[in-house]
Amino acid sequence: MAPGFRKDDPRVGIWFKDVAPSNELRRWYSHKPERFDEFASRYEKELQGSEALAELRKLTNRGAVTLVTATRDLEGSQATVLAKLLRRR
Repeated sequence: MAPGFRKDDPRVGIWFKDVAPSNELRRWYSHKPERFDEFASRYEKELQGSEALAELRKLTNRGAVTLVTATRDLEGSQATVLAKLLRRR
């Protein structure tokens, strides 16, 4: 959860913990820019067939969805990869 938010925060409608990258993948990536393309590819593979991703996609069909992240490097973050996947539909 991003700083300033709790799971029960009314500003957070649904917390999709299951769309987060695995701990193993996050540790491997370590926000090293030279690993981002490989990270994005591996993360997309992790999400293939994900029920949580399917549910999140359904929500995007109903209206705007806001992704919240704690990272300062938005371009090199999982949120960027996830947003790209959601726009692809």
